[in-house]
Amino acid sequence: MVLPLSGVFSKHDAPGRHIIATPSHAVLVAANTPYRIGFPGGIGDRALTLRFGEDLAPDQFHPRGGTTPFASNGLLPAGAMVLRNLLGARLERAQADDFEIETIGLDLLNVSLQSMRKEALPLRQSAHARRTQALERVKEAVAVAPSDKWSIAKLATVANLSPFHLCHVFRQMVGASIYDYVLHERLAHSLDAVLDCGSDLTAIALDAGFSSHSHFTARFRGFFGCTPAALRRAATAAQVAELRKIVTARRH
Repeated sequence: MVLPLSGVFSKHDAPGRHIIATPSHAVLVAANTPYRIGFPGGIGDRALTLRFGEDLAPDQFHPRGGTTPFASNGLLPAGAMVLRNLLGARLERAQADDFEIETIGLDLLNVSLQSMRKEALPLRQSAHARRTQALERVKEAVAVAPSDKWSIAKLATVANLSPFHLCHVFRQMVGASIYDYVLHERLAHSLDAVLDCGSDLTAIALDAGFSSHSHFTARFRGFFGCTPAALRRAATAAQVAELRKIVTARRH
């Protein structure tokens, strides 16, 4: 399971088929399955990787019918994103013991898998594949430049769909409006910088595409449940344990 912390990468597992991975997503990489990695925009990525074997794999990975109920990527909830970044920071600073890492990692794995559960789609496979690729092109464009002044018309051109059709299909398949998704991406990309106490919050807000510090703070609080400044203060060992409880409680 790959949980991007910053940047963006694309995972190609078949000709003309790829998914985009950003700090908003969890990406499942199956063992013994060929794939190719690309870096849209040449900006690279940083990621937390959770490796698990057969002994830890959920029973759903081995269904009797042979078809897994999981998609290859999913949109993470706010609590999981915060927990992922805090764990990544503590691993870099060697501030967590092995037992804590394993416990938090399994919680993140569980939440990530929940975000990937497939919805029943009454579409022909070819139509579903075309829509999926159209939406991945939109995700790629937003991931490379989340702070750009996006509009429905611009993104509809990227998807090669009408604005109305794009809005309908995006909400149906992604589970969020395009506006909410772009906001989700901007906040996800800002999270790493917020947790870096050396970065100025106003500069982070403007770099992320928000019009002001206050606008950024309001959106951040609405999504993550606290202000950027409060999250910085709360990024302690005790708070990681509390956040893990919150994420575990929300996984259903």
